[in-house]
Amino acid sequence: MIVVIDYNVGNVKSVCNAFRHIGCEVELSKNPEIIKNATGIVLPGVAAFGYAVNALGPIAEVVKEVALQGKPLLGICVGYQMLFETSTEYGHHKGLGLISGNVVAIPQGRVIPHMGWNLVKFPDSMDLFDGLGSEKHFYFAHSFHAEPSDNEAKIAYTEYGLDLVASVQKANIYGVQFHPEKSSRSGLQVLKNFYNICKKASS
Repeated sequence: MIVVIDYNVGNVKSVCNAFRHIGCEVELSKNPEIIKNATGIVLPGVAAFGYAVNALGPIAEVVKEVALQGKPLLGICVGYQMLFETSTEYGHHKGLGLISGNVVAIPQGRVIPHMGWNLVKFPDSMDLFDGLGSEKHFYFAHSFHAEPSDNEAKIAYTEYGLDLVASVQKANIYGVQFHPEKSSRSGLQVLKNFYNICKKASS
């Protein structure tokens, strides 16, 4: 069973509904024991970084613990940004530090927030995008973006006047800046791929 972390930030219900649509058993929970017993965990989020970190509270240590033990973790939007070390959104905030790098504002000179469909190009080695070819469009809604500095991270990019990181993978830790639950068939395939990753990891 996949557990979506319930911390009252954003798109948790739509993420759960998307997983149920693809036939995945999913539970919305903030119970540490349920999180520890999940086959995989999903950290969603639609909010400012600092607000989301504060809302996550002590659950953050549980998420870090199970991820460092090898359980698959998928961060979505602000949940993805929280995988990194810091963010400068409305101050300076610490993230989970699971992936080296920082979250900074999208540079001026572009429409901000970056909102709508953008083409993401995949490297061959990211199993989150299995079955999707070399590129697909996904739905984005964000004003800040991650700048990874982790040599172990695999990266997929989207072009927005610069190469924005659209997705990262570091071992069992996955993150997407876009919203798979709002990205039609391609987004559902990403969630299905994560579900399959979780099943393999638990077998």
